[in-house]
Amino acid sequence: MRAGHQGTGPGAITPDGCAVELYSRLSAGDEPDIIAAAVPAGARILELGSGVGRMTHPLLERGFTVTAVDESAEMLERVRGARTIRSTIEDLDLGERFDVVMLASFLVHTGDLQERQARLSTCARHVAEDGCVLIQREGEDYHMNIPRERVDPSGFTVRIVSSEPVGDGVNSVHAEYEFPDATWTQTFQTRPLTKEQFEEALAEAGLRVDKYLTEDRIWVRAVPAS
Repeated sequence: MRAGHQGTGPGAITPDGCAVELYSRLSAGDEPDIIAAAVPAGARILELGSGVGRMTHPLLERGFTVTAVDESAEMLERVRGARTIRSTIEDLDLGERFDVVMLASFLVHTGDLQERQARLSTCARHVAEDGCVLIQREGEDYHMNIPRERVDPSGFTVRIVSSEPVGDGVNSVHAEYEFPDATWTQTFQTRPLTKEQFEEALAEAGLRVDKYLTEDRIWVRAVPAS
């Protein structure tokens, strides 16, 4: 398990505290539509941190070609119809370039600065000159109004129980997912980023914001800076 990360509940737990069975139950919501509207039809997508394919499968259904990358073999076993590669994001170097590189699930908010820069460098290394990188940020109020909870339309409850500073600008977040038949928890470390800090991190990797795709600025389309 990665330092500062842990998870509880039935089934396999990945090094960052994610429960495979939990993520198999979560819906993709409107995220595939946001992605599809922001990229060319039929694009080749490199999905970094694909997990069980929560977004992979809807993107395949929309006619995209997806290469799904995850460090967890248990996660990748659930992916169907896509090329799968087991690797950490930081170490990935396929020697290929893609129309779209996707870094979702708030992975840009890793508490480790070197890890964040390595992930963004992987994005820059794999995106075509005329391609784009789609990044999902935390909402700018993500660490506010805690504890909070919401009931998903499918019937389970998500709670952000706490977000506590642990030093160097990093917070430890504890989340619970309660279903009628099972409960999972996840504790993870995350670095909140202002819009300016996020854009500075992109610039260090040779990327720049092309457009914020949603009003809350959670989804971003970035492009090579040069």
